[in-house]
Amino acid sequence: MEWFEALILGIVQGLTEYLPVSSSGHLELGKILLGINPSATNESFGTTFNVVLHLATVFSTWVILRKEIAEIFKGLFQFKLNEEFWFSAKIVVSMIPAAIIGLLYEDQIDAAFSGSAILIGLMLFLTGSLLFLADKATETNGKVGFKEAILVGIAQAIALAPGISRSGATISTCVLLKIDKERAARFSFLMVMPLIIGKVAKDLIGGEFALASETLLPMGIGFLGAFFVGLLACQWMINLVKNGKLVYFSIYCFIVGAIAVGYSLVYNV
Repeated sequence: MEWFEALILGIVQGLTEYLPVSSSGHLELGKILLGINPSATNESFGTTFNVVLHLATVFSTWVILRKEIAEIFKGLFQFKLNEEFWFSAKIVVSMIPAAIIGLLYEDQIDAAFSGSAILIGLMLFLTGSLLFLADKATETNGKVGFKEAILVGIAQAIALAPGISRSGATISTCVLLKIDKERAARFSFLMVMPLIIGKVAKDLIGGEFALASETLLPMGIGFLGAFFVGLLACQWMINLVKNGKLVYFSIYCFIVGAIAVGYSLVYNV
């Protein structure tokens, strides 16, 4: 992989991880359109590169939401039944569905969607529909309870399929459950961090994560691109959700989904 290809994919990851348009779907479409095959560099490069990009967005989230993250750690280690503890508990509960599905079916999901523009396009249609419905919601002044945490966690598990935006699915579910929009965006970004860290740990234990001297340059460039763009996109998305502008992303998902399906039918990918 060339350095500029790594930069493009890093920018795509940093932008689409937070915007509700599916980062995994856009990464796959980017690879298809650019003819990029990260795995061709060596056996484990593709997996390692994806992990590095996701780690970059974890650090971006950490910077933007550092106060909320500090509250979570405070709640977990104070061992007091206070507001911080219950918020931390809801984050943990929200992770369970995606953690189970990821552990059991991650490889099958990746295999089913890898290189399949038509499946990604159809999932983008689903994401667009969710965002359209959420944009029409008016009563959004509630808080996250345990029932809501579980339902949002299920939405995150479904969003493991490339093309279904994780942030789009979780934020839309929150809004449809009448949760305050800004709180919905922040909760959505916080709940994915432990899952990404867990996936990195899984890849490390499984020996799928590997760095080589010849891949350090594209890895580093991809990481920096995803990190700095992620900083901007995270804060931007929180403001957009707060101001109720999800319909624009709905339209975008419909357009890109249609292009992906059309591209698949023409070029049989």
